[in-house]
Amino acid sequence: MSDDLPDNILALYKGYYGSVEYTDEDEVFFGQLLFVRVLVTYEGTSVKGLRKAFEQAVNNYLDLCQEEGVTPEQPFRGSFNVRIGRELHRKIALAAAKKGLSLNKFVTEALEKVS
Repeated sequence: MSDDLPDNILALYKGYYGSVEYTDEDEVFFGQLLFVRVLVTYEGTSVKGLRKAFEQAVNNYLDLCQEEGVTPEQPFRGSFNVRIGRELHRKIALAAAKKGLSLNKFVTEALEKVS
C-alpha cells in the first residue's frame, strides 16, 4: 500500500485503483476497482495475496476488453458533474465573469488551490 493513499485504497496499477476491505469472519481481504463503472473484484488471504489478485484482476479486465474489441474504461476522465444549487451557481458564475474566466477555469483554479 502507498503512504499517500487513503487506508482503504490499494496502490495504483496500470492506471487503476482498487479498494481494500477485510472480513474477520472469513479471514479474507477483498476489493474492487474504483472510479470506474465496470465491476471488477478480487480477494486474497494476505496483503501480498490481495495485491497479486488486484493486479491479476486489472490484467484480466484489460485482456477481456482487448479480446472483445472494446476500449477499457479509464478512471478520472477529467470531467464530473457537481450539483451546487442555483444560488451558488449564480454566485460563482458572476465571480468568474468578474475575473474574465470561464466557469470551468474558475472552478478548476479553486479546486487546484485546495488540493
